[in-house]
Amino acid sequence: MTPRPFPADLVRTQQAWTATYTALAAAGTGSTTVLRRRLLRLSVALWWHPWWAASGAGPAARIELRDLVIAERVEGVRAA
Repeated sequence: MTPRPFPADLVRTQQAWTATYTALAAAGTGSTTVLRRRLLRLSVALWWHPWWAASGAGPAARIELRDLVIAERVEGVRAA
């Protein structure tokens, strides 16, 4: 399957969401308000990004974007 040509700003937003989610998971019981608020803002930006409506992409494309970003993150860790 050929990966979708996601817009760069959408990919960057998903990358930021993934990084924030990881930081929130690792934060433990400390103050997480800033991370939770950022995650919420990023979630809204991802959900309502205009590309979804313009492309007619469905739920599978959202999963594809998330998987793409996670795979890039894993590859980056392996390369380091």
